[in-house]
Amino acid sequence: MNEDINIDHLSEKAQKDYELVLRATKGKDQQAFSFLMERYKDSIYFMLLKMVNNKDDADDLTIEAFGKAFNRLSQYTPNYAFSTWLFKIATNNCIDFLRKKKKNVMSIDNRIQNKDGDTIMFELKSDAMDPEQVAMKDQKIKLMRTYVKQLKPRYETLVEMRYFKEMSYDEISIELNLPLGTVKAQLFRAREFLYNIMKNSIETI
Repeated sequence: MNEDINIDHLSEKAQKDYELVLRATKGKDQQAFSFLMERYKDSIYFMLLKMVNNKDDADDLTIEAFGKAFNRLSQYTPNYAFSTWLFKIATNNCIDFLRKKKKNVMSIDNRIQNKDGDTIMFELKSDAMDPEQVAMKDQKIKLMRTYVKQLKPRYETLVEMRYFKEMSYDEISIELNLPLGTVKAQLFRAREFLYNIMKNSIETI
């Protein structure tokens, strides 16, 4: 991104957002991205909640949206407001989620992209499956567990409870006697670690 780009067409708020984006990308300032996340997380969450009508799903999708935005932050250009760009990422990600849900497909939250730009997803069909599909599902679950085993014990426990036992955030919070916010924050970190492990091992998939 070029700091000399004319941003006069943007609102005052959008111009401040762009300054934060520059700080986050050029200055490697993580706090700048945290400011952006704090500014928009509630509006993103409530937009997604209207789309999916499920609080846990909206929480997951909000985290995913910011994760994707952070990974693509260097691609943002101020042709339009950062908020417009962010909401588009969140909306498109949610539409993908709803499409998968309609097909009765359960998947681990992360999409893994290899060096060639190909995207690989772990999809486990939840409807009736033939023997070959069952075998493939079992194989993918075993593969996922090998990745999960590489996480630190506390993260392994959280991923196991959330994605294999399909417990809600509230249930995990009660089970582990942890504040709800801590559960969400640690699951976010666990997913980031898991994503990196899976991405580094993409050639084995």
